[in-house]
Amino acid sequence: MVSTAQAGNALADVIKSRVAVDGMTPTPLYGVSLLCLSRHQVRTPLLYEPSLIIIAQGQKVGYLGDREIHYDPGHYLVQTLPLPFECETHGSPTAPLLGISIRLDPALLSEMVTAMGHLGHHAQAPLPMAAVAMTNGMQDAVLRLAHSLHDTVECSTMGNARIRDVVFEALKGEQGPALQALVTGHGNYSRIVQALSKLHANFADDFSVEQLAQQANMSASTFHQHFKQITRSSPAQYLKRLRLIKAQQLLLQDNHNVNQAAAAVGYRSVPQFSRDYKRYFGEPPLQHRRKEQALRA
Repeated sequence: MVSTAQAGNALADVIKSRVAVDGMTPTPLYGVSLLCLSRHQVRTPLLYEPSLIIIAQGQKVGYLGDREIHYDPGHYLVQTLPLPFECETHGSPTAPLLGISIRLDPALLSEMVTAMGHLGHHAQAPLPMAAVAMTNGMQDAVLRLAHSLHDTVECSTMGNARIRDVVFEALKGEQGPALQALVTGHGNYSRIVQALSKLHANFADDFSVEQLAQQANMSASTFHQHFKQITRSSPAQYLKRLRLIKAQQLLLQDNHNVNQAAAAVGYRSVPQFSRDYKRYFGEPPLQHRRKEQALRA
């Protein structure tokens, strides 16, 4: 039997041969990216789309409210909702963080959940973000996926099947019910998922808790309670963090100026935007952009 360390080393070797720079490297397979970071990154606000994150070398620590989530070669991350959270990455020039990210495609997930049937229930509401212990099945599936990236014929012919293998293993794992809940609904959890989808699609609009609760067919107090239980933040805090992360992306990727970024994410006051941005990221918008661009250069 191959140990977790041996499997991690094998996966790390495959990933290392395909990445040349720090950050996310896209692959020929849609939704599959390779991760590399050759330095320690302090606790930083992030936003992951629904995905599976498998670490082959190094470690990440996610912070979601009062929860601390460790994922490393012995654990993979199941991210079922696009939640703003904070993340610390442990990597170095001699031992960079290496991993692979697989986007969770809703259509594929729906098809597979339907085919697999009932996966069981959690006694408690599903967790939107959790680390799961690595299994031999998941190790083998991810390694097959990574190897397929090296062969053009195998990648084009079997790539999607390799992705299905990995998603299948995740559905069988501890977070299978959380993935299933995205497709089949899970009471109040499903209603909060729908509210989050609306916020992400219209983050520049103004929402009140009463409006969101009404759309979710819940009382304001019940909506607030379940929203905070799942996201570890209030609706107002969540929307603010979402807007600030979206603004950061605009500043870094699309070269918006501060005024444009603030307006694009729904801020009417640029000074208020700058204050909130500094409070969240630790630096004013322009200074933070220069620092991030220098690190990525």
